[in-house]
Amino acid sequence: MLRRYGVFGCFKLILSLIFTKLFYTNARLIRLPFDIRNKRYIKIKKGFTTGFGCRLEAVEIAGQNPPSIILGENIQINDYVHIASGELVSIGNNVLIASKVFITDINHGEYSNKFSDSPLSIPNNRKLSTRPVIIEDNVWLGENVCILPGVFIGAGSIIGAASVVTKDIPSYSIAVGNPAKVVKFFDFAENSWKKVNT
Repeated sequence: MLRRYGVFGCFKLILSLIFTKLFYTNARLIRLPFDIRNKRYIKIKKGFTTGFGCRLEAVEIAGQNPPSIILGENIQINDYVHIASGELVSIGNNVLIASKVFITDINHGEYSNKFSDSPLSIPNNRKLSTRPVIIEDNVWLGENVCILPGVFIGAGSIIGAASVVTKDIPSYSIAVGNPAKVVKFFDFAENSWKKVNT
């Protein structure tokens, strides 16, 4: 361990381990610094591991039910991951999240066909709107992925680095790009990944 992390790195790791065992007994290791806001609305299950500088925030919105972040078992999130919920962000078991990933169910304002906030209004003054985000088991999110409100990501899927997910991704598929599109799916009959015909 000393060879891998060095003296200062080992010291930081030991501090993080003590912090984890004192305040997040279900977790495996939460590396400091770690920012959690409204902890009472955040459920962390067994085996949770983080990198440095992660931020989990449950945002209370006037007139709405309390927010909820549910993190399944054996989730690993790497450095500088930010997860924000005003309604529901649910992440399944055995999910791997690379660094600098942003997951949110919140928008500053509404931009649908039914109602749209004016671009002349001040963004920070617009009413927060929410749509739940569900990420099922065994998903892998690559570096710099952004998951936006209302998205469902099916079990066993992979989201490629720097992708922006704006729509649902079916189970057992690989999606890439901005906006993310499915480029491969897993064919269980042939036990291999197949390209999507476009």
